[in-house]
Amino acid sequence: MFQNLTNRLSDVVKNLSGRARLTEENIEQTLREVRIALLEADVGVEIIQDFLADVRVRALGQDVVGSLTPGQAFIGIVNDELTNLMGAENSALDLSAKAPVVVLMAGLQGAGKTTTAAKLARRLIEHDKKQVGLVSCDIHRPAAIEQLRVLAAEIGANHYPSNVEAGVEGIASTAFEQARRAFDDVLIVDTAGRLAIDEQMMDEIKRLHGAINPHETLFVVDAMMGQDAVQTARAFNDALPLTGVILTKSDGDARGGAALSVRRVTGKPIKFIGTGEKTEALEPFHPERIASRILGMGDVLSLIEEVEQKVDQDKAVKFADKLKKGKGFDLQDFRDQLDQMSNMGGMSALVGKLPGMSNLPDSVSERINDKEMSRLGAIIDSMTPHERQFPAVIKGSRKRRIAAGSGTQVQDVNKLLKQFMQMQKMMKKMSKKGGMKNLMRGMSGQLPPGFPMR
Repeated sequence: MFQNLTNRLSDVVKNLSGRARLTEENIEQTLREVRIALLEADVGVEIIQDFLADVRVRALGQDVVGSLTPGQAFIGIVNDELTNLMGAENSALDLSAKAPVVVLMAGLQGAGKTTTAAKLARRLIEHDKKQVGLVSCDIHRPAAIEQLRVLAAEIGANHYPSNVEAGVEGIASTAFEQARRAFDDVLIVDTAGRLAIDEQMMDEIKRLHGAINPHETLFVVDAMMGQDAVQTARAFNDALPLTGVILTKSDGDARGGAALSVRRVTGKPIKFIGTGEKTEALEPFHPERIASRILGMGDVLSLIEEVEQKVDQDKAVKFADKLKKGKGFDLQDFRDQLDQMSNMGGMSALVGKLPGMSNLPDSVSERINDKEMSRLGAIIDSMTPHERQFPAVIKGSRKRRIAAGSGTQVQDVNKLLKQFMQMQKMMKKMSKKGGMKNLMRGMSGQLPPGFPMR
């Protein structure tokens, strides 16, 4: 998400470089470029006007202090205003009510409410150590009820049945009593959606809200809706006392207009952001970190948190000990590293959180390919344990067998082995005294060999 906006704003900063002062003329010129960037990101026109007015007030007449260039001074202002636009700071779920705390999910059909309900439940179970119940009040779509039941079993949440004949109020009230008897800390209630807002839908969810009086009412919105998300958010905000927003499918949208618009329209914080299809792909929404990503400054804090949460620490320690003892780097180690990277959202997600990566040449950034990671993994999985440990034995007939087993070509196997040899040399340098320092000097700011490329 935000890739197009990041590229545009990077160009804006470059155009300001070399100037000694922010003047009214170059500020107005720059604001026009920012306006175009935000329009292309599908941010609402009214929101853009308010945002630019706030930036203009702060930027006009500002001196460049110390070693700051005009570009850095301006980008600092834009960073602050982007953060304010999206909500200043992360707003966590309020779970302070008497258990079970009821969380109601609202939104259009296709926004990802059911999957997001399961993602939120998993996060509460794993990170907050809560016991969670799930119930579906989508009486119009039996598949949604079954989907939630399957997801609940997968993540270890309690699932309560949905008796369609009881109506949405009856389903939710019964589930609440069952959750209370089961000593659930939280009950998440999934609701029906429509392809568009209609009177019947709004009446149903109002009745449901009145029956269970949820402590949190979360509006689930598809990031790819752009300005349409603004109108939808406004309608739901008028109908329900929303307490927060969850933005879904952020991995499928390069614009990000919904994230920059929905907070201003509803006045409610974006609490979480969906970053993928898996049930663990839900992150707290930190406006200051998102603003930093948009401006190409990375998001190191989120990256560190992901490493702590998603990397297998035991494997990481064993791998480090192995390198330290000079035992070498084999294909099984390479496979483990691919798995660890995949657990953290893949190469593109990692690159987006590293400072300065927005300035990578197109020839490099276009070659970063998460699908290639899956193919490399399939090739290694087609090898025997002996071949993974001693890659030198992989010759002609073995290469043909491995290619056939992984659904690839022999040249793909050759490419993997070449990348592995480069990676092996890099790991050997790291294992020596002062190896990391020498390695970084040798890399000269380039991506390390072995990164999955097309």
